[in-house]
Amino acid sequence: MCLAIPSMITAINGPIATIDVDGVRREVSLMLLEDAEIGDYVIVHAGFAIQKLEEEAAQESLQLLREAMEQVDAARTNPKNK
Repeated sequence: MCLAIPSMITAINGPIATIDVDGVRREVSLMLLEDAEIGDYVIVHAGFAIQKLEEEAAQESLQLLREAMEQVDAARTNPKNK
């Protein structure tokens, strides 16, 4: 299973972009996207940015993921309240 997490491009150096997700940064290839720019949100798979997203859709997805992680953390902290 692959979980696609929207990531924002913070820097571009040739075919390589630096992306950020909640302060976690990594480098990915832009070879599969023609028009990526700083500030764009992208979906990354296997080290390649494969698709651009509208900011609203990216923010909505990130919020849903945060809420899901809060529920997982709560279940781990207090397993009797499932």
